[in-house]
Amino acid sequence: MQIGFGASVSGAWATADNLARFAERAEELGYASLWTFQRLLVGTDQKLAPVYQSVLDPLVALGFAAARTSRIRLGVSVLNLPFVSPAYLANQAATLDLLSGGRLDLGLGVGWSAAEFTATGGSTARRGARTEEYLQVLHTLWADEVSEFAGEFYTVPPSRMLPKPVQRPGPPVLLGGAVPAAVARAGRISDGWLSASGTDLTGISAQIDIAREAASEAGKDPAALRFVCRGAVRAGAPVATPDGTRQRLSGSYEQIREDAAWLGEQGVTELFYDLNWDPQIGTPAADPAAATARAEELMHELAPGNG
Repeated sequence: MQIGFGASVSGAWATADNLARFAERAEELGYASLWTFQRLLVGTDQKLAPVYQSVLDPLVALGFAAARTSRIRLGVSVLNLPFVSPAYLANQAATLDLLSGGRLDLGLGVGWSAAEFTATGGSTARRGARTEEYLQVLHTLWADEVSEFAGEFYTVPPSRMLPKPVQRPGPPVLLGGAVPAAVARAGRISDGWLSASGTDLTGISAQIDIAREAASEAGKDPAALRFVCRGAVRAGAPVATPDGTRQRLSGSYEQIREDAAWLGEQGVTELFYDLNWDPQIGTPAADPAAATARAEELMHELAPGNG
């Protein structure tokens, strides 16, 4: 199982210096990937976790990190597809893939924030069907010399889009989602599945099985699927679950590393430690110097090969 790292995109540690420095250091320490996420805005009537209060744009942040690195893969987990047209995203993703030398992993979700749907004009209707068409549009614009698509939701007239991405036929597309239908869709039409920050990790193997079964039924090789887990790390005092057990990826460094190994046994192919969910790091009101120092310690202690 590969180990990645969540980029400094939320709260007190999300500065230009930190984004560059942590990206460079992650590559030096042997982390396989660097991940961002999307949060456009927070409604004044929404009671959301501090991690969502101040978030850098995920693709802009990855482009910034790409200029400071050369090997580490660059992923977004996730960008919500209802908020932007697939043609626009196809060009953005191809550009980022080209400028990074073919290192982009594109994670897509369907969104859940009512405020964001209203602000972007996105639709919540038939999100599953829209997702399937969306991926078809991405793939024709990335792969075909002349692209054309006529669907229920999207239309692309005969067109040429350049530049093409470095990765052929395009960057890997992974899908998020928690309900069984969304997990199955990821297995059926994409390159893999991304877990969310709130995923109950004790049941992640069952979700992986759903995606694998759907892939097999669609004539795909289940062994080729990627299963990427966002590791919302809570280092220090263990966090108790409602039933009184320790929350996975909380506690001592040794416990977190043991949980990482356990996730590999459940079928996870890639785990990235995301410190943005640590209240002492990803909260806008946190002390920037203290947040940065804590993040540096956690990054080093949890680096691949340590422990």
